[in-house]
Amino acid sequence: MNATQWHVAGTRGPEIGLYANEDILVEGLRNRDETAFDFLFNRYHMSLTRLAMAYVPSRAVAEEVVQETWMGVLQGIGRFERRSSLKTWLFRILTNRAKTRGEREGRSIPFSAFDEGGDDHADVTGEPERFLPAEHPNRAGQWTHSPPSWETIPEDRLLSQETRRQVEQVIVSLPPNQQMVITLRDIEGWSAEEVCNALAVSEANQRVLLHRARARVRRALEQYLAEE
Repeated sequence: MNATQWHVAGTRGPEIGLYANEDILVEGLRNRDETAFDFLFNRYHMSLTRLAMAYVPSRAVAEEVVQETWMGVLQGIGRFERRSSLKTWLFRILTNRAKTRGEREGRSIPFSAFDEGGDDHADVTGEPERFLPAEHPNRAGQWTHSPPSWETIPEDRLLSQETRRQVEQVIVSLPPNQQMVITLRDIEGWSAEEVCNALAVSEANQRVLLHRARARVRRALEQYLAEE
């Protein structure tokens, strides 16, 4: 069985629900249970692809990196020691392979990009006065004052496909480190701790990157929604 054979539309029966238990899922993967691989593939394939695109120059290359990641899972699951969650282990395989491929393709993310004192904490919104500085002890990178409410904007416009496309375009245009953090936190629904573990960044840095990314998305949305 190879990675391209894992995806099966729907499920293979009620036993698929067993794999919500990570212990059972890991055991199934080690036993080469195709249903376990289907479950893992269906759960994380799109997330892996989105994250890979932050490292490499095109979706085609990202999909190749994800394919390599699935093969890495097949080859390495027997050595998985449960020192982290299966999800964290899976995404670390992805980020390691994506970084290597990004360097080869000419789109690398320097180590300094995740440094709390790096240039990424310089103003990226054009409005630095709206945010607290990175050295703030409790609220680094957060708003100095709450932004204007969008309660007067019709809900159907806020939730429209066009608005979603605007958000997606802004996220894709973000610096890679911001793009990775906001993708995992706000699209994939990861906790701060999970993001820190997967990307090997500190809690403070994760928080600053997330607020910077959200600020750029909000600023772009403010401009878009103000247009008639």
